[in-house]
Amino acid sequence: MLRPFARRDVLKAAAGLATVYAAPAKAAPPPPTSTDAALVEAARRDGKVAFYSAFDINLSEKLARAFEAAYPGIAVRVERSGAERIFQRIGQEQTSRIHAVDVACSTDAAHFVAWKRSGWLAPYVPEDVARHFADAADAADADGMYAPVCASLSVIGYNPNLVKREDAPKSFADLLEPKWRGRLVKGHPAYSGTILTATFAMVQALGWSYFERLAQQKVMQVQSAGDPPKKLALGERAVQVDGADAVGLLLKEQGQPVEFVHASEGSPLIVSPGGVFRSAPHPNAARLFQSFLCSPEGQRVFVENHRHPSHALVQGKPGKTPLSAIKLMKSDPAAVDAEGEQIKARYTQLFGV
Repeated sequence: MLRPFARRDVLKAAAGLATVYAAPAKAAPPPPTSTDAALVEAARRDGKVAFYSAFDINLSEKLARAFEAAYPGIAVRVERSGAERIFQRIGQEQTSRIHAVDVACSTDAAHFVAWKRSGWLAPYVPEDVARHFADAADAADADGMYAPVCASLSVIGYNPNLVKREDAPKSFADLLEPKWRGRLVKGHPAYSGTILTATFAMVQALGWSYFERLAQQKVMQVQSAGDPPKKLALGERAVQVDGADAVGLLLKEQGQPVEFVHASEGSPLIVSPGGVFRSAPHPNAARLFQSFLCSPEGQRVFVENHRHPSHALVQGKPGKTPLSAIKLMKSDPAAVDAEGEQIKARYTQLFGV
């Protein structure tokens, strides 16, 4: 079992490994790389790619299978877990000089701030990022270390079999009403990157006093951002405080009793970057996979699984409300990186879990 591995541990470990993983000197980002025959052939010689993913397993596997179909002969090994667990694992592997991860995607953009600072990421700019990501939900890294492959939201949700539409909460403030006591479910920021980012955004907008009051509501605590909508669908709770909208929309698409509300205060925006590691054991396949995630083909896999694309030429899922039409709570990844451990600790103290 992995021991807790905080961002401060990454800083200490990176300092200790300075001679091995020294961050490169400040330089211009590399020129964009096209997916040409030479890159594909080099990737096929690598033969495989290790993809560490904080996306739900359904999306992670679909991305892997779509890549394998596009590039036969290159196998994708998916290592999926909650974003904070992925962060712990990569931190432990890197400090132990275990070169296992090729490409990672996280629902906590702050992880890439920490990994970049530690010198663990490889500069790589797919051509699609350079040409078509200018209007993405969040800008790509200025030094070319990572790019936002998709975006999603953390939203309030409810089970329409248990709550009438007119009675459903319309705001985060509504969740503090006595009628929701013992009927709420919420993800945990120590496990889920989506929930950590959402909690940070809510603290910035509403203050810790809000969470102090929310903690008195006898909230069911779960781990992943995908767990709250599943609890709604099962009827175990009537309302979710937060959770991945993409997972809930998939359940709704399958006919499950799940509905969502964009809170009047704003819905936390979750930007999910992807990046290649400097110590990638399959460096060419890693770069090809990162390029695929940012290509129209890869972006369409995100769209079909209810994520918002970063590629300007890829349309969102039909019927899905565009981000431009939603009031958003945005988070600065550098601030989340700086305050993440404090948020986890205070949250755990308040909720007792």
